[in-house]
Amino acid sequence: MSFLKSFFRPFTTMTTPTGSNIRNLPPNTAKAIFAAGCFWGVEHLFRNHFSLLDTRVGYIGGISADPTYSTVCGGTTGHAEAVLLLYDPEKIRYAELVEFFARMHDPTTENRQGGDVGTQYRSAVFTFDDEQEKIAKDVLKAAEKQWYGRPLATKVTPAGQWWNAEEYHQRYLENSRSICLSVRVCGDGG
Repeated sequence: MSFLKSFFRPFTTMTTPTGSNIRNLPPNTAKAIFAAGCFWGVEHLFRNHFSLLDTRVGYIGGISADPTYSTVCGGTTGHAEAVLLLYDPEKIRYAELVEFFARMHDPTTENRQGGDVGTQYRSAVFTFDDEQEKIAKDVLKAAEKQWYGRPLATKVTPAGQWWNAEEYHQRYLENSRSICLSVRVCGDGG
């Protein structure tokens, strides 16, 4: 039982991306937050497409002062499952991240991605300043017109309080695949 308790240790509350997992970041590090369904897949897609400095999955945009995975999945907190990206703005433009976000999921559905339904799976861009807000709205407007031909459900809103998800959710798909490959217990062998 003590092993399980240490594995499922509680998350940390953060207002800015700092902590033991985020080290030696350049002084010009920029951050972006996106919600596009289950945060495991969103984090995985961004990590595989961009050379990011770091990522964290977590909760944002709700009313609860103490969200957990269980309460967020229950749909009562108003939080979205989201990914916080830390990147070098000299190598990656914010507009590139927003464009990728608009292509990586279905931004036309409200509060759902595939079979995942609820406000926690909504499509949203959480911005840190007026420049990010303008870029996000401009890119999404272009995506709506050029790629989708119908209104997007994606909301662009100022980033508020961020909570890291529990540690076992961080890089979940990457770590789960590593575990599967090392012990060969996954259905298809990895």
